[in-house]
Amino acid sequence: MPTAAVVIIGNEILTGKFQDENGPFAIQRLRAAGCDLGRLLVIPDVRSEIAREVAFCASRFDQVITSGGVGPTHDDVTFAGIADAFGVTLALHPDLLALLQKFQLPDTEATRQMALLPEGAEVFFAAETSFPVVIVRNVVVLPGVPKLFRRKLEEVIPRFLGTEVSTVRLYTRRQEWEFAAALQQVAERYPTVGIGSYPRFNAGDFYVLLTLESRDAPSLDLATQELRQTLELFEPGNTL
Repeated sequence: MPTAAVVIIGNEILTGKFQDENGPFAIQRLRAAGCDLGRLLVIPDVRSEIAREVAFCASRFDQVITSGGVGPTHDDVTFAGIADAFGVTLALHPDLLALLQKFQLPDTEATRQMALLPEGAEVFFAAETSFPVVIVRNVVVLPGVPKLFRRKLEEVIPRFLGTEVSTVRLYTRRQEWEFAAALQQVAERYPTVGIGSYPRFNAGDFYVLLTLESRDAPSLDLATQELRQTLELFEPGNTL
């Protein structure tokens, strides 16, 4: 199955000026696409930080998504950081220069910065789109503005398609220590099933939410049956 990492770039997130919306959206969208998200982090607009994290993620995961730092101002250093990550230089990309001219933007250092891409970068235009997605090897570079991030991620989502994970939710009012051993035994018998246990306190009502997740349907069914027989389950109604 494809794996991915998401690198959110922006001082505004780390300082609390804005709440990150792109990370949560990417988690849900990649999950629905069948892609396993293995790492999500937020880093500042620092070229060396971007280079280090992108290099690490690109070497460990099939795909990397970055968010933010692609505008014309002094703190937009994402492309420079990605170039450093792969040991290449920045160069003006002819397709982006043509796009700047198409939109009649003035030819200045600030506007040209948006056309300076790492050597070897691919400029991907989706149908009926006004601006492209930049892809550098296995790194997909997306804007930080949430509305644009969501739109551009949809354009490149085919790169992340895998087999969707099935999920089962079970609820019990028993304490975790009461069923921890049984849970471990089931987890060991069905290694392709991921099992999570999450205590919840809802308006004074205590319960534990158990999730079972897998792409292996037979094992998921068997693990679910065993836990149903082991635990005293209840239906929580509107509990999420």
